[in-house]
Amino acid sequence: MPAYRTLARNHDFRALWIGQTVSEVGSRMSMFVFPLLAYLLTGSALVAAAAEALHLLGLAGALLPAGVLADRVDRRRIMRAASGAGVCLYSSLAIAGALGALTVPHLMVVALLTGVGAGVFMPAEIAALPLVVTREELPTALSQNQARLHVAALVSAPLGGLLLGVLRWLPFAVDAVTFAFSWVLLGRLHTDLSPTSASSGRRRPWAELAEGVRFVWSRPFFRVLMMWSALTNLAVNALFFLAVLRLVGSGTDAVHIGLVEAVAGAAGITGAVLAPWLVERLATGHLTVAIAWSFVPLVVPMALWNEPLVVAAALGTGMLLNPAGNAGIASYRIAVTPPELVGRVQSTSQFVSMSAMPLAPLLAGVMLEAWGGSAAILALGAFIVVVACLPTFSRSVRAVPRPAAWERFVAPGAVASPAA
Repeated sequence: MPAYRTLARNHDFRALWIGQTVSEVGSRMSMFVFPLLAYLLTGSALVAAAAEALHLLGLAGALLPAGVLADRVDRRRIMRAASGAGVCLYSSLAIAGALGALTVPHLMVVALLTGVGAGVFMPAEIAALPLVVTREELPTALSQNQARLHVAALVSAPLGGLLLGVLRWLPFAVDAVTFAFSWVLLGRLHTDLSPTSASSGRRRPWAELAEGVRFVWSRPFFRVLMMWSALTNLAVNALFFLAVLRLVGSGTDAVHIGLVEAVAGAAGITGAVLAPWLVERLATGHLTVAIAWSFVPLVVPMALWNEPLVVAAALGTGMLLNPAGNAGIASYRIAVTPPELVGRVQSTSQFVSMSAMPLAPLLAGVMLEAWGGSAAILALGAFIVVVACLPTFSRSVRAVPRPAAWERFVAPGAVASPAA
């Protein structure tokens, strides 16, 4: 596709994408290892779930102040600071493991702080992206960012399982190297990523944050999508984590569990390749509704058969449309947002949509221990059906057209062209 070829020649997008793809592999590998290692150290599913929950809690808690920061400070400095912190935190786990001093509290602290780092990084990257690519290239750029998540999912879990089988601390040492690689490439960006003149004034942070929240709340599409995304993130992530815990409890080894996430990653890569084509041709609102229902048919086979192949097939099928939906929604959000508000609007939307995610692994652990695997999966499936009704019956969601017809919704100067 022409947009893919254009982005391949964009030095800054290429450096940003490669650096974050490598870093994402390391991060996903560590997040795969965190609950497994916590379970190996304690034998408790709840403690294993708490490791991932703390990471998600740190991420969600950092998003709102990070949005204000992204609209105030040079985004390259923010991203490099977050990457540098990742080097230090994961190195501390690797050193402690090599010395035989790795403990569960240390693991939990690093899980929390690396979540904070991810929460600081995300709004800065989104605010930087419209400066690096043109508006026409934005859906494809966001689709490629979706692809990197699934590339990481494809590679990270099998790699994490393999490294964990060699030495318990080795995945964290490799992750520290990936963050260092990202830090180096971020330093090679040429585009001026400083805030726009409209956002360069200094006001109280709470006033700036409130401005972003008001902008999001004033648009019915954003309001519905925030509520839907928060609830569906809770349900789908709990479903995935429950399936993994169920496999762990049945004695499935780490390599086979890693292959489950690898299949989901391969499906996500396929969906990300198709995403620009789908976003261009389908109404964004209709695509969003399709995403809302995509996981519903997959619940029954997951409830009936606790086998890695079945779980992998179900999760992989569910991931096919997900990149197109995420890219379409994110592109539309950026397109209708004034440039001086992109960081805060993005962080507000992400904060609400991810606010329930720290509960997902805990919910999965509690439901699995209280009800058993099949009943818990069916209950989550029923919850997904209820949540899917939110965008389905929302006129503001269904009315969003294809990108070619977005012009009447776009705020003046909402997306800047990249620097020469």
